[in-house]
Amino acid sequence: MLKKEASDEKIGSESIFMDMKKDTLLVVDDTPENLTLMAGILRDAYRVKVATTGEKAITIAKNEPHPDLILLDIMMPELDGYEICRRLKSQPETRDIPVIFLTALSEIKDEKQGLEVGAVDYITKPISPPILMARVRNHLKLKAAADFLRDKNSYLEAEVDRRTHQVRAVQEVTILALASLAETRDNDTGNHLKRTQEYIKCLALHLTAHEQFSSRLTDSYLSMIIKSAPLHDIGKVGIPDSILLKPSSLTPEEFEIMKTHTILGRMAIENAEKSLGYQVDFLRVAKEIALSHHERWDGAGYPAQLAAEEIPLSARLMAVADVYDSLISRRVYKNAMLHEEARSIVIDQRETQFDPLIIDAFIDCAEEFRMIADRYIDNGKERGG
Repeated sequence: MLKKEASDEKIGSESIFMDMKKDTLLVVDDTPENLTLMAGILRDAYRVKVATTGEKAITIAKNEPHPDLILLDIMMPELDGYEICRRLKSQPETRDIPVIFLTALSEIKDEKQGLEVGAVDYITKPISPPILMARVRNHLKLKAAADFLRDKNSYLEAEVDRRTHQVRAVQEVTILALASLAETRDNDTGNHLKRTQEYIKCLALHLTAHEQFSSRLTDSYLSMIIKSAPLHDIGKVGIPDSILLKPSSLTPEEFEIMKTHTILGRMAIENAEKSLGYQVDFLRVAKEIALSHHERWDGAGYPAQLAAEEIPLSARLMAVADVYDSLISRRVYKNAMLHEEARSIVIDQRETQFDPLIIDAFIDCAEEFRMIADRYIDNGKERGG
């Protein structure tokens, strides 16, 4: 007796497992006799759910697990089959479920309308069981193939996003590592790179609302500026320590050598780009910043004495960020200034050293500059307010 019960239990478990492997069909018809007929034809091969109204059918279709295919009558009270199909196809969770119309409407215009609202097939009554089974089987195979491709595409999209994020992360870490080589030789301001990135972001976001800059400061361009900003002083790796670390004022000859760090920086990035064999957008911006962030609005800067809008926008933004941070940071040759003093000096250079519109943005962002400076302060030092 126990053996028979165990055997029955095993058979029952296998039956449940096999039933779970079956595709699920939802049959929608307001006539109970038709539902009984359809269930009798289909239940040996499929799991069958039934609905006698459109609202109930939509509810069942939305619930997990979704049916694999829907067999839908057209002539129904309240919601007809066409409207049910339209609603199913308008919802993300049900739009990919194939719908086959089973109907007594046999006019060409009826079939045309059924296919136009999204059905994959149209079968007229009376039903031929072998034809019905063959069409259901074919459409389930098509759905399985479509689901596979959809899942594969989703996986590939996720993988592309993951790889893209990984490449960007490696790229940004590499940029910071290279830029830090120059910074650590020049001073102990390990957070200078982070602060200047944040200053530029603050200024650029503020300027996106300005009619003169809104079309230029796109999300893509803003991203390139922020990403390439740490490379602004990469050329300092080519400046001798005797000049770079000199604790007193530079002689005119030494200053001329110091100024070459802008050209050296651009050349270093150009050489790296050549090794790639193609141009990279953010490196184009990095070259602009490295070469031109010491140019002045009045044309008295270096290395090319560019003036006003001849200076690339990226370099004009970098100029303000770099000077402000240099003023509030300690160097071997000077002490750090308080925020208010640095703010006044930067503002005083409106229309001489700096783009006046960028200084207007700086005035609006000055408090945020102070907060950024405090957030990324160097070596636990306190900074004046």
